[in-house]
Amino acid sequence: MKLSSVGCVYVRVKCNDDDTIGDLKKLVAAQTGTRADKIRIQKWYTIYKDHITLKDYEIHDGMGLELYYN
Repeated sequence: MKLSSVGCVYVRVKCNDDDTIGDLKKLVAAQTGTRADKIRIQKWYTIYKDHITLKDYEIHDGMGLELYYN
């Protein structure tokens, strides 16, 4: 999965369909050195909630998401 942040920094992480958005944030935090609780992941105007799985949001491999720092 590829995530882009404001400022066009791209991050690729390996995750499963049953991982939650919170798990995804932890993977991104490990790569970027940012605390997971300061990361916001969204697509357009939809902010993804930590307890929902990637499968429930229909997020799949190759999909680009937006990464913001709070």
